Amino acid sequence: MRIKKHTLFLFLVPFFLVSCYEQERNCKDFKTGNFEFTREIEGKLETSYFERNDSIQIETFRGHKDTSSVRWVNDCECILKKINPKSMSEKNAVQIKILTTNAKGYTFEYNIVGQTKKQRGSVTKKE
Repeated sequence: MRIKKHTLFLFLVPFFLVSCYEQERNCKDFKTGNFEFTREIEGKLETSYFERNDSIQIETFRGHKDTSSVRWVNDCECILKKINPKSMSEKNAVQIKILTTNAKGYTFEYNIVGQTKKQRGSVTKKE
């Protein structure tokens, strides 16, 4: 059975349109500011708030503040390292990569530097 050229064309056009779509990444808009990050921990939604400038991020989580140094690898990737770690696990740096952005925030993936297991999250920018 032969496929007509126009049938094949109609099948392939949507594929090419979708494959060329690139999501928005205006990472520079999120290098500094006040942010909110909500995630599920042990079946309960937990929210942390953080303020970030070019080199420092101060996060408040469950009433405790932690300060991390921020080293930007490029406009969409940074490495966070706690300044005063309280345990061996807190000494591990965290790599953050912004995947997509929109007017309200960004979606990112993060992992402990040197580990392959990555997690995803979304951050909302607060005014």
